[in-house]
Amino acid sequence: MSPADYVIAPLPQAALAVQGDGRMFPVRRIWCVGRNYLEHIRELGNDERNPPFFFAKHADMVAPDGAIVPYPTLTKDMQHEVELVVALKSGGLNISTDRALDHVFGYGVGIDLTRRDLQTISRKKEQPWEIGKSFDYSAPCGALRPASEIGHPAKGRIWLSVNGAERQTGDLSEMIWNVAEIIAKLSLQVELSAGDIIMTGTPAGVAALLPGDKITCGVDGVGTLSITIGEPA
Repeated sequence: MSPADYVIAPLPQAALAVQGDGRMFPVRRIWCVGRNYLEHIRELGNDERNPPFFFAKHADMVAPDGAIVPYPTLTKDMQHEVELVVALKSGGLNISTDRALDHVFGYGVGIDLTRRDLQTISRKKEQPWEIGKSFDYSAPCGALRPASEIGHPAKGRIWLSVNGAERQTGDLSEMIWNVAEIIAKLSLQVELSAGDIIMTGTPAGVAALLPGDKITCGVDGVGTLSITIGEPA
């Protein structure tokens, strides 16, 4: 279909860069895993016996490496959560764990920015998390690295620094659910498809951000990501 076939102009396709490739990876949906590192569960005072679960962000909430991310409205406590990002090249329903990695295009580094005060209020009221998790620029992601080049990382340091001071550090091997298990479990809930990305949870050390803060984070063997927190929009 052409733009003339729509009553309003269609919006641009959300996309991520692919390292070493001039082409982009189109983002269809963003899925996030909650509570997938034990120490992060403990630091927020949640029940570590509960399994991880899934929530979503909108595709156009991605922000690229080097972005200036405006400090969001409604919050006084926006926090950082560095995560391994999984990008899918195919999908389906009821994907088996032993075939799950066949659907992976590649991996990247992302930050699940969170309006923690609003998320906490929602949790106490047993309301959905969207107001705390889904807001403009809340899913910064670095360039993807194809699995054909780096394999499927199951261990390696994951870290985040703010203004040069390290705040988060952990290892991918500490994930409660590994990537294959995450894909298989999520495919029971929704039909996954090419273009879906999954943010796989964060290690301990989450903390508040302020305008002017410069964030650098990475996953060893995968890549890095840097953003700056701007003034409120």
